[in-house]
Amino acid sequence: MNVQFSFREIITATMILFAVIDIIGSVPIIISLRKKVGHIQSEKATIVSTLIMILFLFLGDEILSLIGVDVNSFAVAGSFILFFLAIEMILGITIFKDEMTESSSIVPLAFPLIAGAGTMTTLISLRAEFAVENIIVAILINSVFVFFVLKTSQKVEDILGGVGLNVLRKVFGIILLAIAVKLFTSNINQLF
Repeated sequence: MNVQFSFREIITATMILFAVIDIIGSVPIIISLRKKVGHIQSEKATIVSTLIMILFLFLGDEILSLIGVDVNSFAVAGSFILFFLAIEMILGITIFKDEMTESSSIVPLAFPLIAGAGTMTTLISLRAEFAVENIIVAILINSVFVFFVLKTSQKVEDILGGVGLNVLRKVFGIILLAIAVKLFTSNINQLF
């Protein structure tokens, strides 16, 4: 097995996952969830979401081949999801509806808030362009950041304020929109 770590791939994959996971933009949701259920188990939510992402990174291809879909087709479909997620972030509208249930830190925090459909689609899409070991490092870097934000969500809200969170969300929305366009254009040619 030839392991090739690439600093550029790690940084790019980390930024893409950071934009998709959007843990900073989720701080208001985390705070409202904390108020509803009391205590959020940051460690548990981080570990479970990391395991979900890594498992899907390895099993995603098998799942796709089982249903007869290639990675490039999934990447193009994923680019549409990323496009709509970016539109949500930029315009402040809700296209995807998530069910919020009063349960533990696993649902809805680890899944689908952190390791949701957008993240899973992104992982498969990243697999079409980057080495797996670089994606795993990117997942781990994001998991550390997710843990930090979960632990300090109230302080993050106090520091950034509503306007700061909104600006940050829109900036990452624009980055995500550009990534969606690049993902679409680089994979659509492979289908024809």
